[in-house]
Amino acid sequence: MGLFNALLGNVSEMDANALKNEYQPLLCEGEKIEKAYKLIRDKWVFTNKRLIIQDTQGVTGKKKEYYSIPYRSIERFSVETAGTFDMDAEIKIWVRGCDEPLEQQFGRESNVAEVQRVLAQYVL
Repeated sequence: MGLFNALLGNVSEMDANALKNEYQPLLCEGEKIEKAYKLIRDKWVFTNKRLIIQDTQGVTGKKKEYYSIPYRSIERFSVETAGTFDMDAEIKIWVRGCDEPLEQQFGRESNVAEVQRVLAQYVL
């Protein structure tokens, strides 16, 4: 189902422990990865302090851009669960200073309630 979700533009959940070595240089003292999601080569990583969005660029994928969004900069968010005929769930996050929200589609098997819990825990 992972390939099918990637083709539809949906992210799939990753094992947060598998990212420890890759993200260790980016994390500050006391920061830990709570949840992580992957879309082909890009990642959304929720830590206990911020959201890190990894945008992998280029043919080889060696060039990466990391967006760091502190939870204090998130003004609001919405979570839309998958329905009977709707194959995916969606999360929208409004960041202070940006007119348009960040949007990401999640596959049916992704637990968006967990993502919402993480956001609520640190944003509210």
